[in-house]
Amino acid sequence: MIDLLIRGGHVVTPFDEGDLEIGIEGETIAFVAPPGTVDVEAGRVIDATGRLVFPGGVEAHAHIHEPMHRGWSQGREEWLQSPEGATRAALFGGTTTVLSFAFMNVHVEAQEFDANVAVEHRREIFGARSYADFAFHPVLTGTPSDATLASIADAVADGTATFKFFTTDLTTTQSGIRLDNGSARALLQECARLGAVAMVHAEDDELIKYMEAKLKRDGRAQLRNAHLVHTNVGEEVAVRTVAALAEEAGAAVYFAHVCGAPARDAIAGRRAAGQPVYGEALHNCMCFSLDDYDRPDGAKYHIGMGLRPREDGEALWEGLCDGRLSTLATDEYTTSYAVKMAGTDIETTPGGHVGIETRGMIGSSQGVGNRGFSLRRFVAVFSTNPARVTGLYPRKGVIAPGSDADLVLWDPDAERTITIAELHHDGDYSPWEGWEVRGVPVTTILRGTVVVEDGELHAQPGDGTFVPRKVEPDVLRLPAL
Repeated sequence: MIDLLIRGGHVVTPFDEGDLEIGIEGETIAFVAPPGTVDVEAGRVIDATGRLVFPGGVEAHAHIHEPMHRGWSQGREEWLQSPEGATRAALFGGTTTVLSFAFMNVHVEAQEFDANVAVEHRREIFGARSYADFAFHPVLTGTPSDATLASIADAVADGTATFKFFTTDLTTTQSGIRLDNGSARALLQECARLGAVAMVHAEDDELIKYMEAKLKRDGRAQLRNAHLVHTNVGEEVAVRTVAALAEEAGAAVYFAHVCGAPARDAIAGRRAAGQPVYGEALHNCMCFSLDDYDRPDGAKYHIGMGLRPREDGEALWEGLCDGRLSTLATDEYTTSYAVKMAGTDIETTPGGHVGIETRGMIGSSQGVGNRGFSLRRFVAVFSTNPARVTGLYPRKGVIAPGSDADLVLWDPDAERTITIAELHHDGDYSPWEGWEVRGVPVTTILRGTVVVEDGELHAQPGDGTFVPRKVEPDVLRLPAL
């Protein structure tokens, strides 16, 4: 007797696909087998005829329940959406595991940073409030002390496998965020020693600050010119610098939110040479461009790294399809519409993207429907690759015996117009309002429990659990994804 049997669906992983039955016992997958080959009774049977069955999505990059940079909120204390709102939206979008960030001294208070204490602090918050499973990237900022670097070992021992840093303060109104090259090198060496992956926001800080000041002096600091501050060359310079430091250290590195074709190509070159370098694409940056700034509500589409020309977005789609880039993420950063639209120029307009629920729908509709992605490739970038590069695999990101029974049933023929009324995050707007999609998630299963079905949520805050992680050796030493 098993708890749940899913039959009739077309099961897809990056490694195989076919019409298979999935047996679930408790929280894990008991078997995956051709129809009728396992004679078993089930407490419940789900008929997935006409549906695709994917492993639950993994969101590798989401800012949740954090204080905003006050330069983007006119000096007020504003917080990003709650764990409840973000993870509820995630489940409706077919994402079952969310990775957010663990930092306590950015924008809040100055204190010596301890990576393990930061994770524990966030675990307490999410443990009572998250609908989906979760983990965290500790963020190291400024000039980490020896004690801070030493704390990474305890965090790794307790199941944290990724550590983030910035090469820029992002704007002239913010300081103390970026790591200098010496500190970045020390962090990369520690990650290499301990078997962790470094996640990087890569932009050249000096170019950003120089151009912000210049455009301000010249009266050209309108948001439409964000690409003159957050430039392709600035991103490429930072990517090449960090990749060189990572090569020397022997560390695996994961470049967040790749925006331009030059950075994509720099990552591809390192991968072709055998270096464990991985790139992340955001569906925001692939679908919107600097032309969208010309709309009356243009700030709604803005992201902190600045939108680029449309050809850069197409280059990202190509890289995600052919393997030069590895994961599809959001950089989720949900505020109210009033806060998002309150900026007056490049410095003061909030970055960030409302997209944790739409990631899969847009990725599937645009990638599979319009750009030649195979179903296996979509599953790789939506679920398996983010699970592997963050150390969640094989517990997450795959449909296999012994893995968590995280599944999403996808209707490939369903057509939908995205509206804010039908989304489930805490915010009151979406840049995806009015987008037409084909192929949507209809049932989400988290560790063997049906949590979304027929448009209804069947989960409670606190149902999500913290997931300890360890990165596979191949991901650490080869461009494995």
